[in-house]
Amino acid sequence: MLVETVLRTEDVPPKERFDRWREHLSRTHGPAEIHSADVTDFPASQRILSLGAMRVWTMEHPPMTVHRTPELIRQADPGLYHLSLPLCGRMRMTRPGREAEYHPCDLVLQDTSHPYLMRAAAEGRTGTVLSTGLLVPRELLPLPKCGVDRLTDRPMSSRTGIGALLAQFLTRLAADAHSYEPCDGPRLGTVAVDLLSALFAHALAADESRPSEGRRPVLALRIRTYIQEHLHDPQLTPPGIAAAHHISTSYLHRLFEEEDDTVATWIRRQRLERVRRDLADPALRSTPIHAVAARWGFPRAADFSRAFRTVYGLPPREYRHRALIARTEVDGD
Repeated sequence: MLVETVLRTEDVPPKERFDRWREHLSRTHGPAEIHSADVTDFPASQRILSLGAMRVWTMEHPPMTVHRTPELIRQADPGLYHLSLPLCGRMRMTRPGREAEYHPCDLVLQDTSHPYLMRAAAEGRTGTVLSTGLLVPRELLPLPKCGVDRLTDRPMSSRTGIGALLAQFLTRLAADAHSYEPCDGPRLGTVAVDLLSALFAHALAADESRPSEGRRPVLALRIRTYIQEHLHDPQLTPPGIAAAHHISTSYLHRLFEEEDDTVATWIRRQRLERVRRDLADPALRSTPIHAVAARWGFPRAADFSRAFRTVYGLPPREYRHRALIARTEVDGD
């Protein structure tokens, strides 16, 4: 089955349960101040499934508050997007200057770089809160951060459309984790990133009616999606990208400068990440490295090897060797 981490507070003495829960959440989700009205006996559980760099979690717990303060952010920021789907209970999220309440079937987005106060309240007779969600490293999401930041202000429905697809993916994955092998994790992580990107793109596209300058994040999102779909093309260049979107090359560069990046750097990083993922895939172990690199837009082997080593600290061949050994050890456990 998929690699998993499970915490059940019932496995420790009652007096230690809340402290163990608080330490666990701060370690997995990011340091935070966590409080509850009754900590004498805190029955809670969390299960985390590894999808490569991404993680899917489910947890059940009594009502509690989680406060991610500016001080804690300065001390440690894991650089994660945190997507939650309440299944039973409700959440009230307070951020500087705004507050919103979320109910079951609302998708809730947080960024560990931003302060927030989350109050999770139980509903019904169970007295507990049940939820699932994703922990996603920001660099894995091929979207402009300025656009994604706007989605922390609004609920996204999981009842219809792409939100429903994502919710079904999360819940079925948790229910059927035993049906997969550890090597399936990174592939399922790619599916999760694609679904999450599609959901955010759909939500941002709803802003098309705003003034043209306000649509810049939507345009930036479309451009990044276009780049993702054409990474295999070695002729993918800023002039061609600009022409495909009916903008000037200088305007394209300005869009990326707002994200503290350049077009060429972002393309190269996305290509290298695709190659890295394929080199670690046992199903592709017989594919020559130069063929994997060429598939993702690196036609010259020497240029690719230098770029890969600069980013990942190892030659491609050694990286593949180590990744496949590590995967074999995990599969054998």
